[in-house]
Amino acid sequence: MSSQDARKVSRRSLLGGAAAFATAALAAPAFAQSTMDANSTEVENDLSHNLRRNMSSFRSLEWQPYFPDLRKGAILVDITSRALHYWNEDQVTYRLYPCSVALTEDLVRRGRTEVVDKVVNPPWRPTPAMRARYPEWPEFIPGGDPANPLGVRALYLGWQFYRIHGTHDTRKIGRRSSNGCVGLYNEHITELFEMAKVGTQVLLI
Repeated sequence: MSSQDARKVSRRSLLGGAAAFATAALAAPAFAQSTMDANSTEVENDLSHNLRRNMSSFRSLEWQPYFPDLRKGAILVDITSRALHYWNEDQVTYRLYPCSVALTEDLVRRGRTEVVDKVVNPPWRPTPAMRARYPEWPEFIPGGDPANPLGVRALYLGWQFYRIHGTHDTRKIGRRSSNGCVGLYNEHITELFEMAKVGTQVLLI
């Protein structure tokens, strides 16, 4: 087998493994409701209505239609399929994760930004808009608290108040359920956190 053929086989295996991994994650059982649901950054509604998981377009993608290069890696969030794609700058590492996205279209933000900070056990504060809508919410939850809606890791984006973060409420993954941020299973944000860099390109479509 030539080295070129070997690379093709390796890439096929990688993409197939990523798709299988992501599909398994979608099938993972949801855990009990978060102890801090009323104070989540995500708008709380009855998740059994009109918030079904969307698997129809959850599939592997190539990076070339979306990014000019893979400088510092690239993250693509497909809001329709509720999927986060990550490509490392080595052009070999690829990951596909199910995610939560904004509950309603008016909370959605699309376009290009980048990772500007990486925070372990991020603290949570409601945005001014959240405080206006939900004055009963606490003003602060420290990082590491099981009630913290940002989970165990967060990638801060160039847009104010926007994050890619974990969540302790696994029911939300694969659904429209957030106030605009992109949520991942804690184990997935932990993996992405290690691979992504400050400066990693981010595109929401």
